[in-house]
Amino acid sequence: MSEVKILKSFRNVAMVGASADPQKPSNVVFRYLTVHGYNVVPVNPTVEEVYGKKCYPSLSAIPGKIEVVDVFRKSDDVPPIVDEAIKIGAKAVWMQEGVVNKAAAKKAESAGLLVVMDKCMRKEHMRLSEEDAEFLG
Repeated sequence: MSEVKILKSFRNVAMVGASADPQKPSNVVFRYLTVHGYNVVPVNPTVEEVYGKKCYPSLSAIPGKIEVVDVFRKSDDVPPIVDEAIKIGAKAVWMQEGVVNKAAAKKAESAGLLVVMDKCMRKEHMRLSEEDAEFLG
């Protein structure tokens, strides 16, 4: 499963559509992933920073390596994000709950990226952590 591989193998996450508003789902996921050891870089041209982390206007503007592009945008907005993810050498594209774009997913997969659609990174991490805890007894 791509979800497990992504969550266990990669730590550098760019969150496209990150919000500084604590009521927004992207903010909740941002905080959760950060607390659980992920380096989350906010991407949003209309926001200065999220929890003290500089917000970048695009994926290409981020210095350093990004492994996972976590997408909190409308499904129709995904194709250019996938194009940019491919361009920067990301390893995976994760489209959050309600975000589905099969053509963009196919393009990402054809370029060698792992793809997850219509699932929440936070919920999947929580589920995986519960399974690990049960396994370890």
